[in-house]
Amino acid sequence: MNERFVYILLTDTGTVFTKTIKTYTKAPYNHSSLALDSDLIQLYSFGRKKPNNPFKAGFVQEDVVNGTYKKYPQTTCALYEVPVSERQYQKICRMLELFKKNNQKTIYNLMGVFGVAVKAPFEPQGSYFCSQFVAEILHKAGVNLWTKLPALIEPNDFREAQVTKLVYEGLLNEYPPVWLRSERT
Repeated sequence: MNERFVYILLTDTGTVFTKTIKTYTKAPYNHSSLALDSDLIQLYSFGRKKPNNPFKAGFVQEDVVNGTYKKYPQTTCALYEVPVSERQYQKICRMLELFKKNNQKTIYNLMGVFGVAVKAPFEPQGSYFCSQFVAEILHKAGVNLWTKLPALIEPNDFREAQVTKLVYEGLLNEYPPVWLRSERT
């Protein structure tokens, strides 16, 4: 089996929304993203479409140098590596292409965030919150990290999954590939 890797980036920007979530979860990170590379160039999630507007949210390709994270330079993170087969990797890539093509049809699943708190999944079509999106992509590709529904996955669940391996933890802008890219811009 040819083994490849995808990466899960967990972050805490310190925004009002993330502080509110943290009050409930007590977890160090409250946002999840899925990366196809350890340099975090191909990084996807459900979150802010515009750094200054938390109310316009949906599927996004995140930019750790010039996007929302630039607005929050003290963002802390943990990066986890997940082994996948070549077939699983290709499925993940195909699903991400579908999300890119249907980007305008997606919205942020705010009610789903509350559903996690009461253990009642809320799953309207085309609507995801960050950890639900990452878990759904992995689940549909055959990378099953838990027995819970993707709509009940919290960012902290990625930290506790048996197959995830911590690659880096600290300030996002000090992660070497990010730091080197930001030096060039």
